[in-house]
Amino acid sequence: MITGGLLRKDDFRRLWIGDALSQFGSRVGVLVVPLLAIETLHATAFEVSLLRMLDTLAYLLLGLQVGAWCDRLRTRPLLIAADVGRALILLSIPLAAAFGELTLGHLLAAVLAVGVLTVVFDIAHQTYLPRLVSRDELLEGNARLQTNLSVAAVAGPSSGGFLFQLTGGPGSLLVTAFGFLWSAAWLRRIRRPEARPEAAKRRLRTEIAEGLKLVFADRLLRAMGISSAVISLFQSIHLALVVVFLRREIGLSPAAIGLLSTTTLLGALAGAMTARRVSARLSEVETLRFGYFAFGVVSAFFPLTMPGWGLVSYVIAGFGGSYLVIVTNVVAVSLQQSITPERLRGRVNATIKFLLFGTAPIGSLLGGIIATGFGTRVALSVAAAGLCANGVWYLVSLRPHALSPSNTTLDGPAPPA
Repeated sequence: MITGGLLRKDDFRRLWIGDALSQFGSRVGVLVVPLLAIETLHATAFEVSLLRMLDTLAYLLLGLQVGAWCDRLRTRPLLIAADVGRALILLSIPLAAAFGELTLGHLLAAVLAVGVLTVVFDIAHQTYLPRLVSRDELLEGNARLQTNLSVAAVAGPSSGGFLFQLTGGPGSLLVTAFGFLWSAAWLRRIRRPEARPEAAKRRLRTEIAEGLKLVFADRLLRAMGISSAVISLFQSIHLALVVVFLRREIGLSPAAIGLLSTTTLLGALAGAMTARRVSARLSEVETLRFGYFAFGVVSAFFPLTMPGWGLVSYVIAGFGGSYLVIVTNVVAVSLQQSITPERLRGRVNATIKFLLFGTAPIGSLLGGIIATGFGTRVALSVAAAGLCANGVWYLVSLRPHALSPSNTTLDGPAPPA
């Protein structure tokens, strides 16, 4: 039901619905793809970690270039093309399975291709929102979109787990593909014209360097970027192996894994609903400092998970971690968008995402190596220790006065080209 604010505006509502459908499809796929590798293709922990690595590798290889392209192009057509492309690629998996031709190589190639288009969608999506709404509406807009992520995080895993249980695997990816196609249909209905950015007069490499220089010259953006890179590195160890851990070491069924993921990710929904109130009470910078610290603390409960009542440890870590991830994401993205000059938003977005996701394939590969040598619980413990260390560093080292938006270099005119 439409309750007010930005949802009363037709074009934002279409973006919001399209994003919700795309997020739901993505969250179903996040659980189904590793389960498919484990159950149908009998993949090892290292092979499952390769899936996660290839899913995020495109950020490391193409993230900065895509950001520069988004500053040169209209971004809505990129969003639509990325949705349609991801749907077609994923449809190839159940099609191959129907003919008995599905292999691990096919799955790895599909994940890599979908990852490339996800980079395009994510960077273009974050660049597009400030072109659709006013600066004063950015915090609400990002909170609404993070609510989509939260709801999808709650509904997607359980749906994926039960669909996998019912269909045996490949068929459940049809839901993911359908979500992308429906998302593209809603995005096409947005009516507000998107102004074409000024034609680029410099080389792509020069424009990429300008975005990098701006982020690392600004104390606030630099702090957020470095912390995001560290979080991504260690969180990717966890994400690459958590399904293997729950399936093989804890002994849960696919449906039970989906249900457990849903109960823990309710924290994400709570985070999206309260992010604006939290940032208003603490200030944006303080929200980030204490949010990153608390995220590290609750992550320490993940490797303590045991069968039976020991699952409570996973629920505590999952609920608290998801809540804190959403709150810090809403605040960080809104702050970043509001202080970045319009002509540089694509490149700044891409630079931050490059730092955030560029370490993810390294973390996924590292997780697979640790799990192969020492087991998945040890790998999850390493991930938790790294997140705790980052939280302590952010809280102790970065003082509020040094990171205040009023002291950032981006509040003034854009630096000369």
